[in-house]
Amino acid sequence: MEHERAKYRHDLPLLRGGIFLSDGGMETAVIFHEGADLPHFASFVLLSSMEGRRQLLHYYTRYLEIARCHDTGFVLDTATWRANADWGKKLGYDAEALDQVNRDAVYLLTELRAQYERPQVPIVFNGVIGPRGDGYKAGVMDAAEAEDYHVTQVAAFAGSEADMVTAVTMTNVDEAIGVTRAAKKHGMPCAISFTVETDGRLVTGRSLQEAVETVDAETEGYPHYYMVNCAHPSHFESSLDQRQAWVRRIGGIRANASTKSHAELDESETLDIGDINDLARRYRSLTGRMPHLRVLGGCCGTDHRHIAAICEACLLPEALSA
Repeated sequence: MEHERAKYRHDLPLLRGGIFLSDGGMETAVIFHEGADLPHFASFVLLSSMEGRRQLLHYYTRYLEIARCHDTGFVLDTATWRANADWGKKLGYDAEALDQVNRDAVYLLTELRAQYERPQVPIVFNGVIGPRGDGYKAGVMDAAEAEDYHVTQVAAFAGSEADMVTAVTMTNVDEAIGVTRAAKKHGMPCAISFTVETDGRLVTGRSLQEAVETVDAETEGYPHYYMVNCAHPSHFESSLDQRQAWVRRIGGIRANASTKSHAELDESETLDIGDINDLARRYRSLTGRMPHLRVLGGCCGTDHRHIAAICEACLLPEALSA
């Protein structure tokens, strides 16, 4: 069975310390830099063709080369942010096809791990789960509905070589609770990543503190860690006070390149790559005061250049001038 070969599912190496890189904004990079057509922002459609798989492998390789150069671990995300029932239906995928897509997305990573993993530099397979609806809007499901909805995708990852799952761009606390419970049901390590508006709060108005503490309370603290993604550090960094217990549950950052709001990004026809050096400095500041941060990656507008700068800033702080 594939799941029996999951290498790190029962012993995630990133929980033992060290910096683990991840990739940048997959969809924005592939669309704007590679010229790919991703209907409904769904990168999983690339798995359906040889050329699409080649594009994904090329995309991943750029980031893995950075990790290799700096001897860091890597959290390798599947291209499955949209691979759930509602988005799949829009794209003509039924339940059986989606199950295969999620498994194939993990399988694609195996040759990369074989090529790039070395002793003491582990590569973790991470099954990515996106929101049922739009990543910039609040969902309407309660926790029970969310668990029932997302458990199918979690089950697909549980039956693969995925080491863990991460729910990203979560805007609704109840949906995050549902995903967590689905992961717990299938024995999958999980992380929850919230996105916030320019005021540092979820689109529902709830604070990051309330979101993290509520999910922990409703799931007996099951998530292995939390993250913030799809927001610029300037939108949330002031709320991350290391002295507070909930902040120490934040284990990763995948920020946007742009300081623009989600509404502004939605309306933009060009890609805003932001100020790469400024973004790297902000990551350096965050890792300096939050030593428990483990996973460093990017989101919308970021690519391998941003991740290289972030890596150098955090591991080789002298690489950036003060």
